[in-house]
Amino acid sequence: MVSDDPVIEVHDLRMRYGSVEVLDGVSFHASRGEVLTVLGPNGAGKSTTIEILEGFRIRSAGDVRVLGTDPARGDEAWRARLGVVMQSWRDHGRWRVRQLLQHLAAYYVPYSTPGSPRPMDVDELLALVGLAEHADKKVGSLSGGQRRRLDVAIGIVGRPEVLFLDEPTTGFDPQARRDFHDVVHRLADLEGTTILLTTHDLAEAEKLADRILILAGGRIVADGSAAELSRQVEGRTEVRWSRNGEFFVHATDAATAFVRELFAQYGEEVADLEVRRATLEDSYMALVQRFESGERDATAQGLEVVR
Repeated sequence: MVSDDPVIEVHDLRMRYGSVEVLDGVSFHASRGEVLTVLGPNGAGKSTTIEILEGFRIRSAGDVRVLGTDPARGDEAWRARLGVVMQSWRDHGRWRVRQLLQHLAAYYVPYSTPGSPRPMDVDELLALVGLAEHADKKVGSLSGGQRRRLDVAIGIVGRPEVLFLDEPTTGFDPQARRDFHDVVHRLADLEGTTILLTTHDLAEAEKLADRILILAGGRIVADGSAAELSRQVEGRTEVRWSRNGEFFVHATDAATAFVRELFAQYGEEVADLEVRRATLEDSYMALVQRFESGERDATAQGLEVVR
């Protein structure tokens, strides 16, 4: 369950490589138990943002706090409260799956507290990520999707309070992706884990996220739930219907009132009724295209109501 406690706080974050401004004044926050998804085209600064929050990259400017600590100064006790699933995995091919997880779990034991017991039980963890049947296999013999599940297991073995997931379902088949979504919901809802997720899968973002950030050109150009972005960015709903064999399409800002009037006027003559609201994909594509076409300031100004 999402609380009002700020777990991640980012103010005016900037990152420059030489003359290139990768992040240009990024500000956002995340609360305990919130799933925050970051969307954006390649090169938008998503991975850089996550690496700064994880303490793996030093920012150029701005104020950042994760669990109340500046990531640039985080110690081992602070890191024990984080979980990280990166885009690529390190090759531990000679280890067996359970053996590797037990080895990594041991590092979290000194940081266990009554309120936050660490680590997770390894057998419970294997079942949670769908690797129980492969527990005694060597990592090098796993398929790509199974290795990705192991990445997720490694990221959460320490029962993190904040979990960073960078393209976590790459290589997952549909069943594995569905299982992973269940894991995310469990961590957020039952464990109170704050999750920051990057993905190119808009359907995944819509399913998982409490809130979505759209990053383009180093700036946040949208911040809101999938429903808010779809409703307020695109605005209009498309109503389709037929009457006496003739088909009609009408765009409206008040679909419910329009459909009511339609039936009041034509009654049972109305057939094939379809109400299509703007999807997250519609909103995302419109925002990014508008931004990339040079309407940068107009885009930011138009999204103040969403924020």
